[in-house]
Amino acid sequence: MKEFLQMVKRFVWPYKKYVGLSVLFNILSALLNIFSFAAIIPILQILFKTGDGVQVTQLMEWDSGSLKDVAVNNLYYYINHFIVEEGATTTLLFIGIFLIVATLLKTVMYFLASSSVIPIRTGITRDIRNQVYGKITQLPLGFFTEERKGDIIARMTGDVTEVENSIMSSLDTMFKNPILILSYFTTLVVISWQLTLFSVVIIPLIGWFMGWVGRRLKAQSIKAQALWSDTMSVVDETLGGLRIIKAFCAEEKMREKFNTINSTYRHDIMWVNIRQNLAHPLSEFLGTCMIVIVLWFGGILVLNSESLSGPTFIYYMVILYSIINPLKEISKAGYAVPKGLASMERVDMILKAENTIKDPEHPKHIASFEHQIEFRHVWFGYNAPSKGDGADEEVKWVLRDINLIIPKGKTIAIVGQSGSGKSTLVDLIPRYYDVQKGEVLIDGINVKDLGIHDLRQLIGNVNQEAILFNDSFHKNISFGVDTATDEQIAEAAKIANAYDFIMQSEHQFDTNIGDRGSRLSGGQRQRVSIARAILKNPPILILDEATSALDTESERLVQDALERLMKTRTTVAIAHRLSTIRNADEICVLHEGRIVERGTHEELLTIDGYYKKLNDMQKV
Repeated sequence: MKEFLQMVKRFVWPYKKYVGLSVLFNILSALLNIFSFAAIIPILQILFKTGDGVQVTQLMEWDSGSLKDVAVNNLYYYINHFIVEEGATTTLLFIGIFLIVATLLKTVMYFLASSSVIPIRTGITRDIRNQVYGKITQLPLGFFTEERKGDIIARMTGDVTEVENSIMSSLDTMFKNPILILSYFTTLVVISWQLTLFSVVIIPLIGWFMGWVGRRLKAQSIKAQALWSDTMSVVDETLGGLRIIKAFCAEEKMREKFNTINSTYRHDIMWVNIRQNLAHPLSEFLGTCMIVIVLWFGGILVLNSESLSGPTFIYYMVILYSIINPLKEISKAGYAVPKGLASMERVDMILKAENTIKDPEHPKHIASFEHQIEFRHVWFGYNAPSKGDGADEEVKWVLRDINLIIPKGKTIAIVGQSGSGKSTLVDLIPRYYDVQKGEVLIDGINVKDLGIHDLRQLIGNVNQEAILFNDSFHKNISFGVDTATDEQIAEAAKIANAYDFIMQSEHQFDTNIGDRGSRLSGGQRQRVSIARAILKNPPILILDEATSALDTESERLVQDALERLMKTRTTVAIAHRLSTIRNADEICVLHEGRIVERGTHEELLTIDGYYKKLNDMQKV
């Protein structure tokens, strides 16, 4: 319950107006329900001519006795008077009409109470999804290297849906049933405190049993949702690697893998649902046992004529039976809420994840790039201590004591074997990761002291894998540049050698390019991403093996577009194909996280080192 209340405090507070309306309507519904059932007593007394109510001949002053006694006396006085004046059958008719009207008002209040919860439930679900998506866009790239994409998708879809189905659907129960239980219980105490005291002994035993089963259910739910994440991960891997699966005739192997995980998930979720479905019959059985016990004890009080008449006892039993339904609904929530809280824990693993890449408390702002980028004694390791205090031998350093100056307007190329730290080095400039030792400076300012938005506005990226979105050419090229005109977008496409094939498409710039640009060739995708970088017009350009995955003709077109893009810009280029960086102002060779050689293409060829070996291996 503590976890549930904390979640309510986090997400329900913005909807407190609807909570107030729901509570108000539920109170009115409960009061009308009590008063409508109260009509049963005079109806029974009139029908069977029982009780002392019909013998009341005078009104009592409100201060002449207990509130209960005065109210009952005066009610019976008016009923008795009405019977004398109009007759018993007419009185019975009017009491019946009162019962109908009270029931109508009660159902209207119930409808309004339930309707007041709907904006809360749908709003909270929307808020959770927005918060998860917002947090995903804020978290550093390092978070996603340790998490599976399928697992994150499962948390945002399956887990959020489970939160909605189990916890949010219980909000109506939580706002309504405690009010009903409190109202009915107060009525029971007023009617007969002795009988109520006897009933109260039984209820805590039922509540304890429900709580015990609920805790078991939560543990099982956490395990089931983890298996659901595994299932989504396999689906994601299959969709991404379908070509390889078919090429290696591994369809049956992947089907068996998926079936194993899916069957295990089915087994666990089956038992979760079976236990959840046990709530209703179990609570109904326990409720019936309670009614029978109370009926036996109350019957003794009536038969011994101890402070309880027959019609009043029937009214008591009606109210007691009415309290069972709210108790049953709370027991259902007792099963459903732990299941939802298990999913909420998984969602919170994203919402409460630490964002290590964030703006400083008082960020420095930079509007333009004027001088140079500098790497000063930079060390970086993915699992290194945040301040570099750990012993070097205990950390797997990706970059080791990097010192590099990139002057404005120059092109610096980074080459080296796979795993030497090339991509990691350039990722430190826009602060996708933070260094553990040393500094990365732009115009003499540590990038950790700059506002992240200001820093990244200075930088344009063209990656080996062209990252495009399932939208039109127009939207992809203008991504992040909301003020771009159609003329500027077309000009960027022309400079990137993308204009011709875009104009040949079905709807030209409004043509949808498919998921990740699946309707385009590799060269076309790369030229669209270059057009996007051209439109942003950044002073600093990072090229991460932008032509390595292209055929010769596409490479020529893309290289031509890149050369136009690189003019008057400061460029850091990672390249496997040395032919693409022959004209770089300086080439740095990385080996095992260190810069081991640097110079121009011609200078490095005169050294019998790593660069010359790479160059010789690439010669035809």
